[in-house]
Amino acid sequence: MTPLSHRVPLLLAMGLLPILATTACSAAGPDTTTAAQATPAATSADQRPFTAAEVSRFDQPWAMTFLPDGSLLVTEKRGKLQHLDLASGQKHEITGVPKVAYGGQGGFGDVILHPDFARNNVVYVSYAEEGTLDTRGAAVARATLALNADGGGALKDLKVIWRQTPKVSGQGHYGHRLAFGPDGKLWISSSERQKFDPAQDMSGNLGKIIRLNDDGSVPADNPFASQGGVAAQVWSLGHRNVLGIAFDANGKLWAQEMGPAGGDELNLIQRGANYGYPIVSNGDHYDGRPIPDHDTRPEFAAPKVTWNPVISPAGLMFYSGTLFPQWKGSAFIGGLSSTSLVRVAFDGENAREAERFNMGERIREVEQGPDGALWLLEDGSKARLLKLTPKA
Repeated sequence: MTPLSHRVPLLLAMGLLPILATTACSAAGPDTTTAAQATPAATSADQRPFTAAEVSRFDQPWAMTFLPDGSLLVTEKRGKLQHLDLASGQKHEITGVPKVAYGGQGGFGDVILHPDFARNNVVYVSYAEEGTLDTRGAAVARATLALNADGGGALKDLKVIWRQTPKVSGQGHYGHRLAFGPDGKLWISSSERQKFDPAQDMSGNLGKIIRLNDDGSVPADNPFASQGGVAAQVWSLGHRNVLGIAFDANGKLWAQEMGPAGGDELNLIQRGANYGYPIVSNGDHYDGRPIPDHDTRPEFAAPKVTWNPVISPAGLMFYSGTLFPQWKGSAFIGGLSSTSLVRVAFDGENAREAERFNMGERIREVEQGPDGALWLLEDGSKARLLKLTPKA
């Protein structure tokens, strides 16, 4: 009998992709799992080493980033960019945001600053956009942030510098997380849009980690640059749904990935590596059909941490502050279905879950503030922005 690892691409090629896609994940549903919900023990509120204070509320927030003056930009999935003055608590909408394809997992996504933002005021945003014939795909644009005296402002000279190729049907697995690396390059997570095989197809950029220059052009030293076309953008492939990318203190790129049932991952991203999806995964299809584990195909890069039961990861950051000195060098991941904040500890290139804090709500985003506090965004409508500081 043909092994499943070989039959999966064959089945997709035979036209069964729409059937498999509906079983793998709800195409229009939120970023959560439908099986193997996470139920591990987590630190309760009275045992936490921090207090969580509500600072503000947002409508379906997705990402946040701090400006040099300590204020905060927050994206809302329906298509708004909010500017929050933490000193006054005043919130103002930033105009000039691109039109987003809102629905399912789609909408306004990430927001980050150019490394030289203090000089050029350039920001980058990601979002889902409409295509033709009921198709959609993620896009990344850069613009100049022009704030006014009352805290409002606008995105000016907005220009799209990258798009998912091809645009496809469905409203799930966009990814579109953004980060700048120590090399000054722009990194983008491009998820596989619930279509499986595109993660292995170098004629498109779905299911890949992308590396670009800050203007959207392709660096000449990318691993597949000689292939030209879309392949030249690619740094790594074989990814499912990457909802967090971040660099550690040593300049290594890490990505957390929402897997199928029982297959969430934390990966160390290596140049030109193939992470195996959908041929291998440490999880299974949501309808119970098995997927071969990573250890059956050693040619594929294996995750450093897997979760089963799942945590449904969202957001990823490395802690470098002094407010929580015991956590310096740890990574933090928000948990959606697990309603948790997960701390990951490292020993060189090895990683493990070290602590899990029960937050009682789905956590969409986690960031470090200028003073070393941890900041969390809950998921959904009337979602709280929380500031975590050490207990007295």
